Amino acid sequence: MAVMGKSKSVLILVVSFIVFSVLDLIDFLLCYVYKLVDFFIEAEWKPCYCSSGKEVITSSGKILVSEQGESKIVCLSSTKVQLEEISDTLYTRPSLVSEVSNLTVTELKRLKVDKTFVQSCEKIKKGGTVRSSFTVNSSIVEMLQGKMGRQLLHPIPRWSDCDCSFCNSWTSSCKETLFVRAEGPKEKVREDVLFIHGFISSSAFWTETLFPNFSSVTKSSYRLFAIDLLGFGRSPKPTDSLYTLREHLDMIERSVIEPHQVKSFHIVAHSLGCILALALAVKYPGYVKSLTLLAPPYFPAPKSEQAAQYMMRRIAPRRVWPLIGFGASMACWYEHISRTICLLICKNHRWWEFLAKLITRDRIRTFLLEGFFCHTHNAAWHTLHNIICGTASKIDTYLDAVRDNQKCKVTIFHGKDDELIPVECSYNVQTKIPRARIKVIEKKDHITIVVGRQKAFARELEEIWRNSSG
Repeated sequence: MAVMGKSKSVLILVVSFIVFSVLDLIDFLLCYVYKLVDFFIEAEWKPCYCSSGKEVITSSGKILVSEQGESKIVCLSSTKVQLEEISDTLYTRPSLVSEVSNLTVTELKRLKVDKTFVQSCEKIKKGGTVRSSFTVNSSIVEMLQGKMGRQLLHPIPRWSDCDCSFCNSWTSSCKETLFVRAEGPKEKVREDVLFIHGFISSSAFWTETLFPNFSSVTKSSYRLFAIDLLGFGRSPKPTDSLYTLREHLDMIERSVIEPHQVKSFHIVAHSLGCILALALAVKYPGYVKSLTLLAPPYFPAPKSEQAAQYMMRRIAPRRVWPLIGFGASMACWYEHISRTICLLICKNHRWWEFLAKLITRDRIRTFLLEGFFCHTHNAAWHTLHNIICGTASKIDTYLDAVRDNQKCKVTIFHGKDDELIPVECSYNVQTKIPRARIKVIEKKDHITIVVGRQKAFARELEEIWRNSSG
């Protein structure tokens, strides 16, 4: 059995190397294809992250500085200096072949091969994929040029995005706020609850599962807020946004906390939403009464590794198996291939939804399709890199702050069969917050941790809120 397992692992590695080497080439070619098509349809091409990093200081005074995996955009043209956090993984994603070459050079160093040869390899690396400790990326600066002046670089929607009324319902409203599904009493509110969905999902993940299963007491005592994050579902999908942590948090504040005068609330978050939940708990330490995290993506990076790059390799290991990991790798490593997938699936989601209903005879959970389809590539691409990867170096600080806030109750749920975010992530969180209670659900994965057990989970949440309030 051990031999068979080892053989299977080797086979997966070999097939993965071949498949992702081909994908590297395809993504390279698609870069030029999209430049031509964008120019032909929109009279300009969309800036991408394939170009090498270089010093760029635009006339509007916007600079991207990057040092040791930490990137910030410095805006000097406004009345104050603003910092927007950008992940280095956006523009530093070495191809699989180059990574193997780097590993080979490292191994040769370890074996003390000819010093001259190693030095020549290092020179090649410095002139190739390996970047200096200070870089300025032109594509990000290009995208920011319209942003600070509130001028869009591209039409809404773009030719490769869906133009249906559902995906673009936000354009008919003058309000630049998130779509919020709110339920509960208008008076005599006990406390509020904020639900934050995960990557390529929507508020329907909560409203179609948990909301109908809460007790009448809960519905009459708590205000329930489920949001579509910026770029997803029915929320705004600006083409000039970089979907940074600051932008996501600002939109949550403007859409829920400020207009509804939220003063005491609980947070329930899934996957990527856990990162936003932790950031909110740090920003509002006296307001947050409990944190319920489902499958939090927390991989502590070794001291010798850049946190963002390490996170990217953990959630997207460039392996063909399991399939959910293969999908994550496609979405994370390949800017133009992932755009093609969005073009084929998201732009034509109405047809895919119709076919799914026809084949399954309406048995499929249509709300999962809604969350999966209704986003733009720009939103998914930047949120994945700037939130999941880009905040990797800050998670430790957030967890330490939550640990020191003894008033905030922390509960973690994780599906034992989760192949995307392994159970070890929840235990990693517990090492930082010892009082956190972990509940591992047998035979459940990244999605079925909620879907399929919504009644039981609704009761568990109600108990958490009661105990936290008490």
